[in-house]
Amino acid sequence: MDAAQALFLAKGFDAASVDEIVKAADVAKGTFYFYFKTKEDVLQALRARFVEDFHTRLMDAVDSKAPDDWVGRLDAWVGAGVNGYLDEFELHDLVFHEFRPSNRQRKHDNPIIAHLTTLIASGEKAGAWKVRDARLTAVMLSNALHGAVDDEIVASVKSSRTRLVAEVRAFCRLALRLPAK
Repeated sequence: MDAAQALFLAKGFDAASVDEIVKAADVAKGTFYFYFKTKEDVLQALRARFVEDFHTRLMDAVDSKAPDDWVGRLDAWVGAGVNGYLDEFELHDLVFHEFRPSNRQRKHDNPIIAHLTTLIASGEKAGAWKVRDARLTAVMLSNALHGAVDDEIVASVKSSRTRLVAEVRAFCRLALRLPAK
């Protein structure tokens, strides 16, 4: 998978061949086909790995805060999300923009949205904020973060990461009816 990822990032998904992948991985072609039927299967596995790693990064950031520090936990989620996406946007774009599942259910079942939904619902239950719909709020906040980072990636004048994280945090706080800080 690492060899395929490196080739896909360097050459593009369509331009990389299975022959190049097995050569870069120093394995026999039969070994590739033992684990994957197609290049698309490798891309799907890379997508799953990306989501798992990104989710772990978010959970670790949130878990680094005290269980009753709801604003701190939200801020940690936002900071880890912005920085994680900026650090891995090329891989993100590869696995999400090259891979187009025909089933929208995969997007709906996103563990990153589920994690944020749990954080928002738990914070509401603890009285830290009020929301009408925790899942919909999580979807909108996650998409806002994603959009802000995408805009930063293509901006001709770059913000600092610190400023970008602060702006996304302020937006998320305001969405939860908290002071922007």
